[in-house]
Amino acid sequence: MKNLTYYVWLLAICTFSLTSCSKDAIDEMDSANLTTKPAPVNYTSIELDVLDLVNAYRAQQGLSELLFLDEGSIQAAGHNEHMIEGNEVCHHYFGDRYQALVKTVNAKAVSENVAFGYRTADAVVNAWIKSDGHRKNMEGDHTHFGISVKEGKDGKLYYTNIFVRK
Repeated sequence: MKNLTYYVWLLAICTFSLTSCSKDAIDEMDSANLTTKPAPVNYTSIELDVLDLVNAYRAQQGLSELLFLDEGSIQAAGHNEHMIEGNEVCHHYFGDRYQALVKTVNAKAVSENVAFGYRTADAVVNAWIKSDGHRKNMEGDHTHFGISVKEGKDGKLYYTNIFVRK
């Protein structure tokens, strides 16, 4: 019975730790993060797995494959650092990430999924698919994809997935 209670609480925490965001929902701005300098990104195996799984899901839906966008991944990595520092899953300063991508890659649309605590790419992508807001972002009219997965001080993984239409 204790194991069942543990898994119920774990499921509840994971459910509440997932959030999604798109440009229409954000009013926050922080001018310090409006620009980034593109730099080569070395993707981890879990980040590559997330892209593969998102693209496999999109293919099942008859949607086009997304391409990696280093500038989106740089923005995602910065946001993961913010979430780790604040010990919270959030979309703070999404407007800044949006504006940076408009400026650096001429983005026409930007959406974002975040998550916390999932140990595998499969687990987080499946959770996003089951969530209406996350699924909508995954199925959106996007062409590119930025991803960052970073481990927090507590050993848990933080995910930021940025979708971009160029």
